[in-house]
Amino acid sequence: MKKRPYLKIIREGNHVAEIEIMLIDTDFDWSPCISLEDATRLDEMREALRRGDIELASRYGKVYTLKAVEKND
Repeated sequence: MKKRPYLKIIREGNHVAEIEIMLIDTDFDWSPCISLEDATRLDEMREALRRGDIELASRYGKVYTLKAVEKND
């Protein structure tokens, strides 16, 4: 079993967040997988973004706000 860091990107509405998790490589067919703790952190960050709770979401990683670029005709 080998672990390696991975930067997961989550998008909810007009927010994008980066959260670092560990991918676990095994000899099983469903490899790579993540730990229950990382899955819980991902779910909590996603829920916080859905509610608009940026302060809570930013405890898990970097949070960005998306802004559309206006077209110049």
